[in-house]
Amino acid sequence: MRVSILGGGLAGCEAAWRLAKEGLKVTLYEMRPFKMTPAHRTDKLGELVCSNTLGSTELTSGAGLLKAEMNLLGSLVMEAAKHAAVPAGSALGVDREIFADYITHALEQEPLIEIVRKEVDRIPEEGIVIVATGPLTSEKLAKHIRELVGYDLLYFYDAVSPIVEADSVDFSKGFWGSRYGKGGDDYFNCVLTEEDYKKFYEELLRGQKVELKDFEKEIYFEGCLPVEELARRGFRTLLFGPMKPVGLKDPKTGKQPFAVLQLRKENREGTLLSLVGFQTRLTYGEQKRIFRLIPCLKNATFVRLGSMHRNTFIQSNRVLTPFLNLRKKESVFFAGQIIGVEGYTASAATGILAGINASRFVKGKPLTVPPAETMLGALIHYVTSKEGELQPMNPVFGLLPPLEEKIKDKRKRKELMALRALDKMKEWIENVLNE
Repeated sequence: MRVSILGGGLAGCEAAWRLAKEGLKVTLYEMRPFKMTPAHRTDKLGELVCSNTLGSTELTSGAGLLKAEMNLLGSLVMEAAKHAAVPAGSALGVDREIFADYITHALEQEPLIEIVRKEVDRIPEEGIVIVATGPLTSEKLAKHIRELVGYDLLYFYDAVSPIVEADSVDFSKGFWGSRYGKGGDDYFNCVLTEEDYKKFYEELLRGQKVELKDFEKEIYFEGCLPVEELARRGFRTLLFGPMKPVGLKDPKTGKQPFAVLQLRKENREGTLLSLVGFQTRLTYGEQKRIFRLIPCLKNATFVRLGSMHRNTFIQSNRVLTPFLNLRKKESVFFAGQIIGVEGYTASAATGILAGINASRFVKGKPLTVPPAETMLGALIHYVTSKEGELQPMNPVFGLLPPLEEKIKDKRKRKELMALRALDKMKEWIENVLNE
């Protein structure tokens, strides 16, 4: 039996890869390049549209633990990320072009995977389907999904940070280094004095923003707020967010700067740099004017400006089982950000699980979910069982059940929880997936 997958993002690619490794034929539908989204720029599978980092690699972070679990599950995304890695401190940064090329090539070369470039506006009535169209699901398909699940779709606004050419940055106005020395010199820190920051802050508040449509509301995901929205919350808010100087020391003065903007390498060559945490809804003209008030960016050449896009997700807690299929139509699975998980890593991980369960469905095996002690299992439990209205969730340690023994030291506690999670994931793979 052939499984249909709608969407060639991280979740769809992981699901297709897993199904092919299980010996099943797959048709992967991707509407690009015939119909583009507000955020994508290419037709490549697995294209990253926001940051070029997949988050922390440290086991004591939710994203880092989830990555370790994905490696145990044979993740294509993790394989591609290692191939395309660029320096990003303790985070897993990638050259987005090399990353997407790797995934696209892997899927194109897999004989059990057929890639069809067309827009699908309805979920097929017959066969096994995985919907992994992501937060940028086309309007026609979103309408059909709404009719199928019986609940209104929810949404929030996400934003993309600008990218500048490295040779247009004034490197005399800052220094290279990571906070607390983690990761070496992977970030360039644009230094702002209190006077620089005050001028930038005031203009940021005055900046003209792209207007939303009349029927739309400003609903943001707290983990990805536009920089101007953060500024509205108070003069010092940015100093505790993307412009925080904590953990940094300017080698010229030996002191902590008043404020910094960090630039991170976008590609292996380091010719492009992204403004870390500077997602925005400012108009293009205002972005250039205001961001150039930061001393090191006075003459910056912007190769990509920030933008906003609407992210759609379903109320998974009302319509999905813990196995990621619909309660009312069990042959239809969902995966990725459309189910209410947030971030690249979580999106890809749910694609693996959807692929596992779609395969088991075809083969007549009981559907399964990782133990609650694993980050993937805990995340799935949250989005499919939360009471009330669901809001997008990142992989965080707060989702995991506590240890039997109380440990006061926070880092030690997380280390033990991470080791427990990996042990439970290995047991699940050995006793359930490999039975």
